[in-house]
Amino acid sequence: MVSSELGRSENKQQGSRLVTIWVISGVVLGLSVLGLSLALPHGGIWKRKKKRPIRVYMDGCFDMMHYGHCNALRQARALGDQLVVGVVSDAEITANKGPPVTPINERMIMVSAVKWVDEVIPDAPYAITEEFMKKLFDEYDIDYIIHGDDPCILPDGTDAYALAKKVGRYKQIKRTEGVSSTDIVGRMLLCVRERSTGDSHSHSSLQRQFSHGHSHKSEDGGSGSGTRVSHFLPTSRRIVQFSNGKGPGADARIVYIDGAFDLFHAGHVEILRLARGLGDFLLVGIHTDQTVSANRGGHRPIMNLHERSLSVLACRYVDEVIIGAPWEVSKDMITTFNISLVVHGTVAEDNDFQKEKSNPYAVPISMGIFKLLESPLDITTSTIIRRIVSNHEAYQKRNEKKAESERRYYEDKTYVLDD
Repeated sequence: MVSSELGRSENKQQGSRLVTIWVISGVVLGLSVLGLSLALPHGGIWKRKKKRPIRVYMDGCFDMMHYGHCNALRQARALGDQLVVGVVSDAEITANKGPPVTPINERMIMVSAVKWVDEVIPDAPYAITEEFMKKLFDEYDIDYIIHGDDPCILPDGTDAYALAKKVGRYKQIKRTEGVSSTDIVGRMLLCVRERSTGDSHSHSSLQRQFSHGHSHKSEDGGSGSGTRVSHFLPTSRRIVQFSNGKGPGADARIVYIDGAFDLFHAGHVEILRLARGLGDFLLVGIHTDQTVSANRGGHRPIMNLHERSLSVLACRYVDEVIIGAPWEVSKDMITTFNISLVVHGTVAEDNDFQKEKSNPYAVPISMGIFKLLESPLDITTSTIIRRIVSNHEAYQKRNEKKAESERRYYEDKTYVLDD
């Protein structure tokens, strides 16, 4: 009897001890979980700590910005989560290459408008110095410095990206074949050389060579637009890479603007920005080479249809383009694309349309859906051409300086489509 009671007593004590241990263990576990939960962001126990975005840096002159620049920025952005772009100052470009065609304020507008760019640094140095590289790493949180696979050699013969390569923070992308600022300037200088024989060499005469007269010889030996000297090989994949891939919503207000968009410049960007602000979806019509030549002269356009289309597609304000849009905006076109508003800038090379018998905007005007937009910048394609023509000797020397290195780069290379 006594032993039975003692056994029951011991069992009760053991049970009490077990309960006490379970309670203490539960409290300790609860406190541990609470501490871990508080330590994690947003208090989520199962949420992992969010990784810092990978920030990559690419710099450049971005003079006379074209689809090749845009494709480089697209590739650079794909190597990280955020792309920071340094725009080299006018003084640095002049010292290392010769005078830029477009000043830094215009180049800043152009780079900022590229849809793959997240942040822009003005007046970046031409070469990555140790001091600037430290600033990139410490102040801008840059993880990698990006450049194309073409050589970037300083006047003293050294590699502009040697320091970045030395510290293991350098990544390389493929250069877009068949285009460069040198090439574009060369197209215009070629026209000057061919047309200047027996003609006055005054600036006004050189300017007229791009607007009137017969077309110069093309690469295939025939006659045609000056864009025949282009080496660009368009592919459907490249167009897809540049495209947003999204159509307008069911009730979207679609704004339409058309033009040549030749030598895509800051004036184009700013009018596209204003046009996009008037609706939910911006549709841009790009006129054919033949249409541009018929209305602006045999030496226009400088860039061919696909080159011009890619430059426009890379702009963050543009949702979709019509490659080879008709000169006249018809009722059928307005209905097909569900266009709500047709716009045109006040600064353009086709602003005599209201005086012409066959006004290309007659239909949208009659429908009350046409609007003339005040252009923010007084820049046209002819403005860019005048800059080059007026200083063509300096640009000729600049091109000759770079031509040899570009020739070596393209030698024995085949066209490779980058990812």
